[in-house]
Amino acid sequence: MVEGLIGKKIGMTRTFDEKGNSVPVTVIKAGPCTVIQKKSKEKDGYSALQLGFVEEKGLKRPTKPQLGHFEKTGLPPTKILREFRFDEQGEIKEGDQFFVDIFEVGEKVHIVGTSKGKGFAGVVKRWGFHGGKATHGSMFHRRPGSVGASAYPSRVVKGKKLPGHMGNERVTVQNLTVVQADKDNNLLVVKGAIPGATGGYLLIKKANFLFGPSEPVDVKPEKPKPEQPKPEQAKAEQPKPEKPKPEKPEQAAKPEEPSSEPESPQPESPKEEKKE
Repeated sequence: MVEGLIGKKIGMTRTFDEKGNSVPVTVIKAGPCTVIQKKSKEKDGYSALQLGFVEEKGLKRPTKPQLGHFEKTGLPPTKILREFRFDEQGEIKEGDQFFVDIFEVGEKVHIVGTSKGKGFAGVVKRWGFHGGKATHGSMFHRRPGSVGASAYPSRVVKGKKLPGHMGNERVTVQNLTVVQADKDNNLLVVKGAIPGATGGYLLIKKANFLFGPSEPVDVKPEKPKPEQPKPEQAKAEQPKPEKPKPEKPEQAAKPEEPSSEPESPQPESPKEEKKE
């Protein structure tokens, strides 16, 4: 399964829900989209599908590199090519097509488009400044006013809201509800407004898309540690002589305390007479 499709804005209309309430909706021509290239983590560093938006009128003057790139699928070169993530568990190959039926009624989607260009706009239109009084003699109506300090820092701070180019930017509208998906006519109807003018190209992505366990994770490979040379062991280890331990000084003999009991006289041993 792929994350989303390429579409084209047709316009806005309204529909009615079950209770009879008027619901503003946008009609989009979504798909069919053909897999032009399948990128893998081993070859390209990440996993993605390159889809081409099939239209009635293809690319008018394709270059030779473009012709070689589309030759594998057997389709004429398309104007729009975009990459989407996909579930790697499914078997997807180059040349497969995806239709609007990958979206279900009631599902939430994110839509990416380019907003309408407004040209050079002032601060009132671009940022919503209130401006000055509209009375005669005010001399301050729609000007931006003071923009910087004089003494310090003596410059205009970055990010100051000033007049400039407005619109023509990439805008993403999140969590729009799918009202209808017509596979026969390749039409997708979503609730609410989406960025861009009629005929602008869009990217329609599933809000809660699951990639599976094979999603690439940015893990830095560990650098191999250089092997340290092992010290050579001695061939014959001689026993180390033991150091003589210092002898502890003998404690002085304590004087014997006289016993209270009287000593009994010992019988003298008879002396042996010397023989002449």
